[in-house]
Formats: sequence, structure tokens, C-alpha cells
Amino acid sequence: MESCIHALPIPDSIKNIVPEVTRRSANFHPSIWGDDFLAYASHAVEVDVNMEQQLQQLKEEVRKMLLAAVDDQPSQKLNFIDAIQRLGVSYHFETEIEAALQHIYETYYDHHDDKANGDLYTVALSFRLVRQQGHPVSCNVFNKFKDNNGKFHEYVIGDVQGMLSLYEATHLRMRGEEILDEALVFTTTHLKCAILNLSNPLKEQVIHALNQPIHYGCTRIESSHYIFFYEQDDSHNEVLLNFAKLDFNLLQKTHQWELSEITRWWKDLDFAKKLPFARDRLVECYFWILGVYFEPQYFLARRILTKVIALTSIIDDIYDAYGTLEELELFTDAVERWESSALDQLPEYMKLCYQALLDVYNMIDEEMSKQERSYRVHYAKSTMKILVRAYFEEAKWFHQGYVPSMEEYMSVALVTSGHPMLATTSFVGMGEVASEEAFDWVSNNPLIAQASSAVGRLMNDMVGHKFEQKRGHAASAVECYMKQHGATEEEVLVEFRKLVTNAWKDINAAYLRPTAVPMPLLLRIVNLTRMTHVIYKDEDGYTHSGTRVKAFVTSVLVNPVPTSTSKSFHPSRK
Repeated sequence: MESCIHALPIPDSIKNIVPEVTRRSANFHPSIWGDDFLAYASHAVEVDVNMEQQLQQLKEEVRKMLLAAVDDQPSQKLNFIDAIQRLGVSYHFETEIEAALQHIYETYYDHHDDKANGDLYTVALSFRLVRQQGHPVSCNVFNKFKDNNGKFHEYVIGDVQGMLSLYEATHLRMRGEEILDEALVFTTTHLKCAILNLSNPLKEQVIHALNQPIHYGCTRIESSHYIFFYEQDDSHNEVLLNFAKLDFNLLQKTHQWELSEITRWWKDLDFAKKLPFARDRLVECYFWILGVYFEPQYFLARRILTKVIALTSIIDDIYDAYGTLEELELFTDAVERWESSALDQLPEYMKLCYQALLDVYNMIDEEMSKQERSYRVHYAKSTMKILVRAYFEEAKWFHQGYVPSMEEYMSVALVTSGHPMLATTSFVGMGEVASEEAFDWVSNNPLIAQASSAVGRLMNDMVGHKFEQKRGHAASAVECYMKQHGATEEEVLVEFRKLVTNAWKDINAAYLRPTAVPMPLLLRIVNLTRMTHVIYKDEDGYTHSGTRVKAFVTSVLVNPVPTSTSKSFHPSRK
């Protein structure tokens, strides 16, 4: 894609207001979705009453099966819980799953962590499920699978299901858990070798896992994949499978309707025409936030955060790709003032974005006033102001040709990753679980938020820095590190991957009980980090959204899961 610095066509909203100036052009591709999702405004809500009744009947059957799984056979219960979670329907059974995993933790792990019974598959599955529930299971449970020389037993190599289970478990490791670091290298190496001799569906499961570990995945994407894998498993539970399929499709209708409503708001703003220099990515923004929370009860939170991230994307492009330094200073000051009278000082094109920003936060204020939670709006505005100030700092670096040290860069770039703002704003629409103390906690940038920001910033910079430098952009982490340490690009990428790994270890540690805030709030930060992996794995899938991310959006928001048996169905195929 060509990208350079030249005179862009001036939108009608800007002509005759400011003199034509030389501006950068990123030549972002237009929306690949257009108004497609407006079509769901009416028929998406037309849900068959019989389907709803069938869903409730199947749900009760699954609940009975979950409760009936005998405690003296934990592997049976663990497998059922794993299937429920990976099929994306665990939100229906949170209380039952919590009680079951609490019982397993207290019975098999508490005070004697190194004596876990079972084969590798079961021990690793139990470790993953119980630890991701927040229980501090010791990694010593895996010592039994190593020989006297500290190496994994040779027989493990022949146990592909066990290695796959261990591979998935290693992604919940924390700093200092060397046995899990070793296990990841060991399982990755031998699973890659095993692929050649495997047959489907296990072969496809291994390939998928090596590309996308469960712990780093988006629930809705992964559930669409796992429905396919689960159906191919001869031992699958037909009731659970049918429930998962029906739930996926009904929930998809809800999401389609939500997106149609937000698309109407976006179309009325008409940024695609009025601000053509900016990325038009509303659908991708909704998909991003769907990865943060997809559950029906968070509909208000999704609407709030989608609108905020969509406007933030426009603001980001104003700072990165279009505004002059003088204009950006005016916009930064206007956001700091946060009042309609500040519109008078802005160029016309900035007025459009600034007014939309005020309107969205006024909408948030109205919603929070209904709930008597208006204090949350202060936190949301405050973190947006911090983000815009950081955008301006990076803009000054670009205009000055300044390449900061890595330390100075990260002090600003962790903020411009957007994660601190998104984490705080993600709490706003979540109801009573988010207390004022929780907003104080997240506003003070706790370790889990810092680690999430580090993953977001580094993964973005690793895949996006070449395009950004070509079009004219402040130095990324890659350029800063190369200059400071005299390193090659490949050396930098190796180092950054280590930093991302360590950041995930910190996130995993912060998720263990006792936690600073309720688990549902921590999960929002974890999910924000997961979506970074989904969107920025191997490429900037947000900026260049026509390939991988388009396929993800299609699988989650366009294509329903076939409810009749279809051997040809696969989530990655249309």
C-alpha cells in the first residue's frame, strides 16, 4: 500500500476554514462492511419463541448433567466443564462451575499440591481449569512426569492428548515456574513433530492449538471452532452440543441487532465522508469489544465501550495521520476543558469529532444517572483526557523528529496503547459489580493493567511499525529499542516476545485469589489482552482488516452455526 506525505484532498467540512496545508496520508482502506449490518435492525430481533423454549429446556438438561457428575470421578466432571467452557456456554452455569472447581481444588490440591493423581491429560486439564478459576494450584503437580535427570519422561512424547493438555496448561504460568517454561518448549516441539502422523480431528485440533492457545483466544471465535471439533468427537454429549449451537445462534442474533443500532449512530455521524483520512472501522470496534464481553447482560457496557473505542480510533488518526501540531494543541486543550464552548477554538473537522465525543459521554452520564452511579463518568472522562495528552506527546515527538529512549517511550506509549482507558471504561456499564473502590483501583494502574498495556503496545508495534514509519509516524518501540541498544530488528522482536510472555505471566499471577477486585472486573482486562493477540497476531488486523479479522467477524457476526449435522462445516470456511 502506498503511503507518503502529501497534500490530501480537503473535506468540505474544512474548506474555506483553514488554508490548505501539507498533511500526512495513511491511505487507509475504507470499511469492508459498509452498511451491511443495518439490515439486521429488524429481523435480528425476530427470535422464534420455540427456539427460546428449546434453549431453556436444553439448558436445564445440561445443568442436571453437570450437577450429576460424580465427585469420585473428577476426570468426568472436568471434561464436562471443559466442554461447556470451550463451547462458549459457561456463562449459563457460573455458580455450578465455581462450586465444582472449588470442591476439586479443596479435595485434590489444597495443602498437597504435588500429589495430584491421574494421567498427564487429566492432571494438566485439572491444573488449567482450576487455576483459570483463580485457585493457586502449584506447578509441582507436573514433577511426576519428569525423570531423575529433570527431563520429561519419554513416554509423554507418545501421549499426544496429554501433551496437548499440558501445552494448553502452560499458558497460565507465572514468573519463576520453570517447569512450565520447559513444558511449553517440550510440548510445542513434539506436537509439531506429531502432526505428520496424526489424523483428523485430532490433527486439526493440534494445528489450531499451536496457532491459537485457549488462554489467549476470544471466546466467541474459539467456541465456533470448538463446536466443529466437539461434533467430530465420537464421545460428545449430544444435548450439550445442541445447546451450544442454539445458544451461539440466538446470541449472534442479539449481537447483530446491537451492531445494527450502533451502525445507525455511526452512519448518522458520517465520518467516512467528512473525515476520510481516518480509519472507518466500526464493525471491527464492535468485534473487539465483543471479545471483552459477549454475555447478554453486558449489552449496555458493549454499547458504551464500542462507541468510545470507535471515537478513540478517529482521535488517534487525527493525531497520527492528519492534524497539524497547532491544531492538535487546540484539540488537546479542548478535551482538557471538556465543555461545548471549546468547540469555537477548533477547526471544522475537529469540531465534528469533539462534538461526538461530548455527546457519547453525555449519553453515558444519562445512563449512569438512571442507576445513581454518575461518579463513574468522572473516571471515564479522566482516563480519556490522559490518553489524549499522551497522543499529543507522541505527536510532538514526530514533529520534532525525536526518538526517545525505550523507557521514555514506554512511559507514554503504554497510555497510547489505549488499554488503561479501555480498562477503566469497560467497568462503567457493568452494573453493581464495579464499585467506586474498583474504579480507584483501576485508575491507579495496577500491575495487571500495566501488563495488559505492555502486551497491547508491544504487539501493535511489532506488526505495525514498518507501515507506520513509511507513512510518517512517531518512532515505535522497535525504532526506540534499535537506536538505544544498537540492535537489529530481529533481535528487537525476539526481546519483545520475551517481554510479552513476562507480561502475560504477571497477568496470570494477578488473576489468582485473593484478588484486589471481583473476578468479573479482572476478566475484562484479561479479555482486552486476549483481543490484542487476536487482532495483532502476525499483522495489524485492525488497520488492515480485510483478511484475518474479516474472517473472524464473519464467523462470529455473520455466519450462524449449522444446527443439523454437517460434516462439511468448518468455522474458517464460508
